[in-house]
Amino acid sequence: MKKYLPSIILLVVFETVAVSLWLTKDNLFYLLNFSYIGGCIAIGSALFTAGKKHARRFVQFAVGSYMLVYLGLICQENMQIEGFWYYLFLGVFEAATIHYAVAKIFGPVIFGRGWCGYACWTAMILDMLPYKHPKEPRKKLGFIRYITFALSLALVLGLFLFKFANLEMIMFRLFIIGNILYYAVGIMLAFVFKDNRAFCKYICPITIFLKPMSYFSILRVHCDDNKCINCGKCLKVCPMNVEVNKESRKRRNGTECILCYECTKECPVKALR
Repeated sequence: MKKYLPSIILLVVFETVAVSLWLTKDNLFYLLNFSYIGGCIAIGSALFTAGKKHARRFVQFAVGSYMLVYLGLICQENMQIEGFWYYLFLGVFEAATIHYAVAKIFGPVIFGRGWCGYACWTAMILDMLPYKHPKEPRKKLGFIRYITFALSLALVLGLFLFKFANLEMIMFRLFIIGNILYYAVGIMLAFVFKDNRAFCKYICPITIFLKPMSYFSILRVHCDDNKCINCGKCLKVCPMNVEVNKESRKRRNGTECILCYECTKECPVKALR
């Protein structure tokens, strides 16, 4: 059972959040919501540990489609970064603010950028494109994500400053438009750079929240330096260009790891775990 410990830890973390929010907010939705997400992630990670080929894809679609279709389109909650700013400015700790606190601001200290690998509905589609393993080194375009981050903040701030009416409806329309733009830009960049994850590396504003805590992540890919033969096979398959053949937290692009564990499957001497 030791190898399933990470799955158990993830389930306990999400259930703790689910029960805590249920009791403090007196709303059964939070119990069901976080229990479902935590259960899917725990099951998927356990299936991956058991060697099931499509385990991560199961989690991506189970969680990603739930958040996009049910929470976003049916419940009309803006789960994009604009929704976070919106509820933050309202002073309301619910919906997107809770989601961001758990998945993207404080949660990464436990599971790093696991959100990007297992729950993001944008990556859910982008990972289906043909360029799973980048053919070229990472480009120095990461500064763009800071621009999109600032623009998302400025957009919502402007709505409040100019006192637009029907903000709830505006935020829902922004959610739809934002997702269309994300998919269009993400697919275009994937084909231009021949890299499915180009959008995640250069454009996605959410990574600004994810990076700081991910540095201290408990769940991470470890490299046994005594076993590693520096063959470089792990580097070729990493979708995020992480220097996974180094144990140090200061390894190149270390905070970009999405815990897909493709590197561990490729390592011929089992130096990665």
